[in-house]
Amino acid sequence: MTVYNSAKGGAQILVVEDDPIQRRLLKNAIERHGHVAHLAENGRLGLEFLKRGNDQINVIVLDLMMPEMNGIEFLGALNDMGIDLPVIVQTGQGGIDTVVQAMRAGAFDFVVKPVSPERIAASIANALKLDQREAKARAGRKSRSSSITFDDIVSASPAMMRVIDLAHRAAQSNIPVVLEGESGVGKELVARAIQAASDRAGKPFVTVNCGAIPHNLVESILFGHEKGAFTGAAERHVGKFMEADGGTLFLDEIGDLPLEVQVKLLRAVQQGEIETVGARVAQKVNVRLISATNKDLIEEVKAGRFREDLYYRLNVFPITMPALRRRKEDIPHLARAFADRFALEQKLDHSLGISNDALALLTAYDWPGNIRQLENAVFRAVVLSEGPELLDTDFPQIAAQLPGYFAAEHPTLVVDNSHASSAELLAAERSERASYGGAHGSTATTPLASVDTSAGASDNVIVSTNTSGDVRKLADVEEELIRFALKFYRGQMSQVARKLGIGRSTLYRKLKDYGIDPDDPQKNAA
Repeated sequence: MTVYNSAKGGAQILVVEDDPIQRRLLKNAIERHGHVAHLAENGRLGLEFLKRGNDQINVIVLDLMMPEMNGIEFLGALNDMGIDLPVIVQTGQGGIDTVVQAMRAGAFDFVVKPVSPERIAASIANALKLDQREAKARAGRKSRSSSITFDDIVSASPAMMRVIDLAHRAAQSNIPVVLEGESGVGKELVARAIQAASDRAGKPFVTVNCGAIPHNLVESILFGHEKGAFTGAAERHVGKFMEADGGTLFLDEIGDLPLEVQVKLLRAVQQGEIETVGARVAQKVNVRLISATNKDLIEEVKAGRFREDLYYRLNVFPITMPALRRRKEDIPHLARAFADRFALEQKLDHSLGISNDALALLTAYDWPGNIRQLENAVFRAVVLSEGPELLDTDFPQIAAQLPGYFAAEHPTLVVDNSHASSAELLAAERSERASYGGAHGSTATTPLASVDTSAGASDNVIVSTNTSGDVRKLADVEEELIRFALKFYRGQMSQVARKLGIGRSTLYRKLKDYGIDPDDPQKNAA
């Protein structure tokens, strides 16, 4: 079978896939979005097609597991031929190691089989934007105060595409929305996009961080106060609700709102009116409410810290935003976007790329600080960069938190701990206390030779018998080992699963079975 192409029109996409059913599905998905599909049943035929006329191809969709020549070998051959095209690799349900290998070899993006038509179309669209320098420059010049739309949100992963779809639907009405997710996942960005896509576009968008306001001032800041309403109220103050009148009020960290203020908020939501502190009559307001929280609000209700009636009023349209470690497909796109933006902001005289090794490193890391941490890490790398692209050596804090991962390529960058004892590793780990790397400080590493191994030896013992002298239950020993591994590898789930010799899905199931919170190292140390 030879390479062939479909009807003319759109971008030119080369599909290299050995499975005829997958080829047909990809061809249909590509043509459905107006592109031209060129099909090759293996890597050798794909390379032959490129040798005959690679100038017509815009994007390559590549399967990693193929006979004759696998995807990694195909990427290597492209590099040898000097062909610089964005390549989207397809992977099975394998681990992050395969993805990292593909990114190192030059892949632009990766998708997990079975891939939906929408996902492959989004990935192709992102690849086609790669060389649109004018559009990037315009985006970089966009004012911070400019309206943020859904087009400004990176949504290559299926999980994030689902978020965008739900947010689009929410924008078509005034339904109250609650954005759930860890800190730094981009909840405010989605809230602003909802506002921009709604009939309130162009109206005020007012943000209130409920967790950052002193409790005695929350009511005044939200609802305002009259002159003389309390000691120190020398002037009348217009609250955030009135500032947002006609537009949207974004209540960030709503779970931190004091109970006494929640009563007034409930009235504002139910009746569309607020009580200004010191005023005799209530005032009508027309506000679209979007709330955000990094807490489990239903658990807050059970604990008596959040009003149940307010919860059901606000939680009409919940949207759960995934942590960055759950949407690794987005990491390369986010990193490139941040590098472009910061290069413009720093007024560099050249565009700034990111090397394949750097993208592999960033994709391998689990980013406990989410997008905000990634943004800070790229910002630091851009400020310190000296060449035309960011290298993996520009992210030393990130590399230091992936023990031994890149030691073979950069022996001076990461401590090689493969021959160290467990007690030595545990003691060395104690000297590295930075939680975010680039986001919240640097990671200090202590040479293993200088570590006092006696200090941590007793903490590295899992007792095999109980107080009665009987052998402990296997489940108890397993739970203790998992807790130790989580603490030892600082919550890096890929690393924990790999070192324990189990799959990530198995690890997450065991965490659920044992009631272990992977994001709470203090509990894991117990």
